[in-house]
Amino acid sequence: MNNRSWAVYPMAMAFTLLAHLPAYAQGTNEVARLETATSVLHEIDRIPEKSIPPALLHHAQGVAVIPNVIKVGFIIGGRTGKGVLVVRRPNGRFSDPVFIRITGGSLGWQAGVQSTDVVLVFKTRRSIEGLMHGTFTLGVGASVAAGPVGRNAEAATNAQLKAEIFSYSRSRGLFAGVALDGSKLDVDQAADAALYGPGLTAEDIIAGRASHVPAAAAGFTREVQAAQSGH
Repeated sequence: MNNRSWAVYPMAMAFTLLAHLPAYAQGTNEVARLETATSVLHEIDRIPEKSIPPALLHHAQGVAVIPNVIKVGFIIGGRTGKGVLVVRRPNGRFSDPVFIRITGGSLGWQAGVQSTDVVLVFKTRRSIEGLMHGTFTLGVGASVAAGPVGRNAEAATNAQLKAEIFSYSRSRGLFAGVALDGSKLDVDQAADAALYGPGLTAEDIIAGRASHVPAAAAGFTREVQAAQSGH
């Protein structure tokens, strides 16, 4: 095998794994994705010293949960995952969830597979509007910082105060932590259509125009509402 083959082979292997791992980890069922996201948020909230501060969620403009974000790497790495997002409506309540995807890549000497549950807390409407209008790059479209934890924690550092999005992760596997700068978010329109029916945009779902909201979708919104109240 020549030198070029050795360079191309790891890249091909990494993205072959990316093509198959998300389907195995998350399945294709939108209800299952909602149930998993609800479970992730519930489990994080059950550990007070590691939970997202309710006061932070109380002022959040949006909350996204992306379970089982898969990161695969061998020299060339990649990241992919599917999750859900709720947005605060003018009445103060959170919307029905819309489906989103996260993708990204990295370059470096790395090997292994990491599965991470990711929670994103959006502080501003600008970040959400950027996502609604196309692919949105974390760290470019909006600054991202690791969020404070604990029921009584406060976002006190300069880095946190300037961030538009707070990130949280629960990691397993061969990598330590999660790096989100450069990751891209976009709306999973096919998943939205599969759950709510065709013809609805993400903005329609957020505005409450879906004629039928499955129990799993309503359950996720309730879990976010409960988390912001500290229950």
